[in-house]
Amino acid sequence: MALTVVAGLRMCHKYGFCDNAMIPVANPLAEVSHLSGEISNAIDRVVKSGTYILGHEVAALEVDFASYLGVSHAVGVGSGTDGLALALRALDIGPGDEVITVSMTAVATVAAIEMVGARAVLVDVDHEYYTMSPKALEQAINRRTRAVIPVHLYGQAADMSQILRICDNHQIPVVEDGSQAHGASLAGVSVGAMGLIGVFSCYPTKNLGAIGDAGLIVTNDASIAARLRRLRQYGWQYRNWSIEPGINSRLDDLQAAVLRVKLSHLNKMNARRHQIAMIYSSAFARMPAQVPLTRANSRHAWHIYALQLEARDAFCRQLASRGIGTSVHYPYPIHKQPAYKDRRFRRNALNTTEYLCDRVVSLPIFPFMDDTSVEVVVDNVSEILNG
Repeated sequence: MALTVVAGLRMCHKYGFCDNAMIPVANPLAEVSHLSGEISNAIDRVVKSGTYILGHEVAALEVDFASYLGVSHAVGVGSGTDGLALALRALDIGPGDEVITVSMTAVATVAAIEMVGARAVLVDVDHEYYTMSPKALEQAINRRTRAVIPVHLYGQAADMSQILRICDNHQIPVVEDGSQAHGASLAGVSVGAMGLIGVFSCYPTKNLGAIGDAGLIVTNDASIAARLRRLRQYGWQYRNWSIEPGINSRLDDLQAAVLRVKLSHLNKMNARRHQIAMIYSSAFARMPAQVPLTRANSRHAWHIYALQLEARDAFCRQLASRGIGTSVHYPYPIHKQPAYKDRRFRRNALNTTEYLCDRVVSLPIFPFMDDTSVEVVVDNVSEILNG
């Protein structure tokens, strides 16, 4: 018999986190609690340093993160969205240019493209791994295409071998959106290290999450890294001397110090995510639902465990009544949202995206989720799926 955690809870917001869920989808507070000693010491160190913006902690994080990914340079910025926009700025992409990305992603990916005045061209994902379809990408490239942004969705590396082959043939730079895939890899190469530039959000719920907004940009190109450092701070070559227009997107030392603590635990935290995902996939493999697949020769970061099933809303309501949180990433593809409905995409070319967005649901998965909670989720999901 399934273990019912609690009755009488308020229902989930539509496609959002459940109110008062005993087992939430994500739990950044659990990370802070388990690492509280190290995080408190790091915060105290920053407070006493007297340097709070782009100081020692930011510089040290940039070195640590670049080393972790195996790249030459990392640049700390205010958010992942800013990171994508700055990456495009560093490539001189702006009005009149087109950037190809997917519609099954956070709106931030497209918002960043439009922040620089470029136009987003939306393409479909593959049915098995939910990442950019190389075939759809190749069909969308034209003379106005200036960059491609594949999204490593849910922690799964996109098909970078094919994407890079196509883009190399057309001499188009690739900017990886690795915001859900800190620590993921493909063929032994880290997500973020395969394209010309990689961008990561460090929003609190990410695998590598701050306690506020934060982002990191990585590259092996020294000139691009130098330009990114200028662009994040008014285009300054040195203080109060702007050699090009820039913005204010500086990473603060408090967030950097917290991220340094968490980075030292990232592999262990990702290993726990993997363990939970394998328990789920083993338990649900023979049930009327599609468990997520893992691309061959890759390491999945399991930012999100997305189950695919019919009657998703009813399933979410039943889990909510038992105190188990669910979420949907993403219920509304970008091309269906009012703000972006006129963006260019090929007619009937986003069928897989629309199909998946109607069926996927995210189950609880986070590094410090205890075994009892995992068992509760398994028992209740199994009972509901088996009717």
